[in-house]
Amino acid sequence: MAITQAADVLATWESGLAQAAAGRALLLHGAARPELGGDRERLLALPVGEREADLFALRRALFGERMQVRLECAACGADMEFELDAGEFARTLAGRGEPLVRIAEDGWEIEFRVPGVADLTAAARTADPRRALLARCVVNAVRDGETAPPDMLPAAVQRRIAEAAEAADPGGDVTLDVACPDCGEATRAELDIASYLWTELDAWARDLLLDVHLLATAYGWSEPEILALSPLRRRYYLELCADV
Repeated sequence: MAITQAADVLATWESGLAQAAAGRALLLHGAARPELGGDRERLLALPVGEREADLFALRRALFGERMQVRLECAACGADMEFELDAGEFARTLAGRGEPLVRIAEDGWEIEFRVPGVADLTAAARTADPRRALLARCVVNAVRDGETAPPDMLPAAVQRRIAEAAEAADPGGDVTLDVACPDCGEATRAELDIASYLWTELDAWARDLLLDVHLLATAYGWSEPEILALSPLRRRYYLELCADV
């Protein structure tokens, strides 16, 4: 079950303040999967689509299903605003990633792992990301009974591996295709749930700390005491403070 207690979520936010986007995404994933105990290696090894499903589920647990998204039309520049369902994304993507995939192409028999976040990050740091990703993720490549290194695979086989990886882990690339209500043209954009969720979490945490400050000033309560209150009770006490 995802971390949802105010004190725990606030601690996650605090830990992420000094980190870059990748570190924040990892923190959020750890909050979504507390049963892994913050095990960095296990989290980074999970298929990317599984991480995305976990983050959509965390978003739903923290802030509800409805996500407000704004996007600029690529054709006419109109500002488009629409809603997405975090719960639907979580249900659609959950369990879709297949960790090990086998394909046959042009006489080759290939077995490979669906890339995890660690694989993509490491490959992106090299001069040839595709070659690096093949080296990390191809478990076995055999033709005519002979094993060959991944860099010996022909281009057609490499393309087939990429297609199979996308089919096995469709949540690894969540892309929106939105029709503009003004001009009718479609705009494609990637939905970065980690960045979206962090922005929401940052605004929530700063608002919560302001609530803590106001209630501590008014009643002399400690931060743990205030965070232990339900959001409804905190709001009620804040309304009482405003009426004084």
